[in-house]
Amino acid sequence: MTRESYGVAYQRGYPVTLRFLRSRGIPWERASECTQAAWAKGWERLEQLQNESMVITWVNAIALNVHNRLIRAEPAWQDLPDLGTMPVVNLAAIDVARILNICCPGDRTMLRYQMSGLTPREIARMRGVPESAVRVRMLRARRAARRRIEQMGRCPAAR
Repeated sequence: MTRESYGVAYQRGYPVTLRFLRSRGIPWERASECTQAAWAKGWERLEQLQNESMVITWVNAIALNVHNRLIRAEPAWQDLPDLGTMPVVNLAAIDVARILNICCPGDRTMLRYQMSGLTPREIARMRGVPESAVRVRMLRARRAARRRIEQMGRCPAAR
C-alpha cells in the first residue's frame, strides 16, 4: 500500500475506527485518542500490512490494542473526590419519625422521653411512678418497636 492510498484510507476509515471503539463502550475522548494513535502506528508500520483491503480492520485491531495498553497502565482503583458537603436531609430524623409513627401512643411517649435525654429516675419522678416501672416500660417499648420494624421488613403488603 502506498502512502497516498493510506491517506485516502485514513480519511475514509477514521470515523469507522472511532465508531468501532465507541461501540466497545470507550468514552469519546479516549476513543479519539486511541483512533489517532492507531492510525499513526499504522502509518509507521505500513510495510507490515499484508492485505490492502483489510486496512481498516487492521487499524481497528491496533486501536483496540492501544486502548487495552492504556487501561493496563492506569491504576486499578482511584480515590473518590472529596465533595466537602454534608447531606442536606437529616435521614436519622426521618427514620426516627417513621419508627415513632408505628409505635403505640404509650410506647411513643416513653421513647420520646428517652430520646430527649431524660433518665428513668427523672421520668419516674415526673410521672409519679417507681423507677423500676419506667425501666420495664421503656424496655417493652423498645422491644415492641423493634418487633414492628421487623414485621414491616418481612411483609411487603404491610408497607
